[in-house]
Amino acid sequence: MAGMGPAPKPNARRRNATVAMVELPAAGREGDAPPWPLLPDVLMSAMRDSAQRRADDLELSLSEPTLKGRARTTMQRKADAAREEATILAAKLDAQERVEAELWATLWRLPQAVEWERSGWTREVAQYVRWKARAEQGDLDAAREARQLADRLGLSPLAMLRLRWKVTADERAARPRRRAVSGGRRPDDPRAALHVVE
Repeated sequence: MAGMGPAPKPNARRRNATVAMVELPAAGREGDAPPWPLLPDVLMSAMRDSAQRRADDLELSLSEPTLKGRARTTMQRKADAAREEATILAAKLDAQERVEAELWATLWRLPQAVEWERSGWTREVAQYVRWKARAEQGDLDAAREARQLADRLGLSPLAMLRLRWKVTADERAARPRRRAVSGGRRPDDPRAALHVVE
């Protein structure tokens, strides 16, 4: 049999072979979120504690009887600034912890959470939550980190496509409800077949 060439290799991979999509349930992951795996935000806590100590030290210095005039005013201003910084950091830390708890619970109900659990990505999801909570307080560096982790975790349609994930829905829920738009049109009018999707 001339011209047929060599026989194909039995274990060869096709170049254009596609990887099957992983189907995720539209209802999302069931059950409670896993326990939070990260330590409290050590950096933010240390900054808050440091500002509080600085304010306390400055307040203590203000009680010295030899401190008068401009020096006392300057010291008072510094103490007020340190106290304000400590208050702001404490409020940020409280807000961050609240956002982390809410976001953590919400994310673990998503369809993607089924794959995160199967792959053991608990800490990666927690890192995303930490960065996202900081980003929501205006930290641009944290926003960049959160965006990168969101891509890795499949939190956007494009990221899900890259991971080869797709959400499967109940056929009745996925089908759009339609109603006819006749508006007195003739049966042979092509527009008579149009439907409005609600």
